[in-house]
Amino acid sequence: MVKGDYTVDQVISKAQTLIEALPYIKKFQGKTIVVKYGGSAMLDENLKYNVIEDVALLKLVGLKPVIVHGGGKEISKWVEKIGKEPEFINGLRVTDGETMEIAEMVLSKVNKSLVSMMQKVGLKAVGISGKDGGLFTVKKRLPGGKDIGYVGEITKVDTEVIDALVDQDFIPVIAPIGVSEEYEDYNINADDAACAVATALKAEKLVFLTDIEGVFIDPTDKSTLISEMDIHEAKDIIEKGVVGGGMLPKLNNCITAMENGVSRVHILDGRLKHCLLLEFFTQKGIGTAILKEPLF
Repeated sequence: MVKGDYTVDQVISKAQTLIEALPYIKKFQGKTIVVKYGGSAMLDENLKYNVIEDVALLKLVGLKPVIVHGGGKEISKWVEKIGKEPEFINGLRVTDGETMEIAEMVLSKVNKSLVSMMQKVGLKAVGISGKDGGLFTVKKRLPGGKDIGYVGEITKVDTEVIDALVDQDFIPVIAPIGVSEEYEDYNINADDAACAVATALKAEKLVFLTDIEGVFIDPTDKSTLISEMDIHEAKDIIEKGVVGGGMLPKLNNCITAMENGVSRVHILDGRLKHCLLLEFFTQKGIGTAILKEPLF
């Protein structure tokens, strides 16, 4: 038997999916979630639209999403266009005055592109940077004691502008630029910015959209994906040297955020269609979830 383009069994399956989501919708309704938006999901238009659709549904069922985005690959592309070689130290971009101007230009472009796409799906969104409303106060970051230019470390988050937007039913879309006490502009690592925002808002969830499926015991063996772990297990695998590369600072960021009030952190593959909905509203979920305490 067919109803429209679907069989009755297919329609029932869709209804079961909605029923499965119901307890999660109840649990997270009215809660703040911070999504760090980056990686390939920002470069592919179809992936970008899928993420925005997910955010729209999260908003419509009563969650309060706040978006913090990066733009590193796009910044590198423009730096190369002016004949410079992108340079990184300890995963941080060396940012002279010229590169800082490019970073702010690119991040502004990315920011407004996301806002525009959100408005196309019926969301009310406002794009800001950490400069607006004194959101991010920063100091110069000196990794290993090295001066790498206009790279900032957040010392204070003033959530007044975020709170005002959320109260008026807008989704804040935040670019990681901050201002020092001397009123100089600084580029901020987007993961760090997302953690700082989530901590300041005491968010229920902090989500990192990445280009990997999650945290693995052995990155070469996909069967070793860690679906769920508590903060103590996360510290243990760091101490044992299980994770490295770009995952190490991300995992440290997760731990710091949870030690400062964030309830749960998720590391998801942003290349997977509707990854946010699958993680939030299904029993199995995807990626890696990090909890404050063990479930049992």
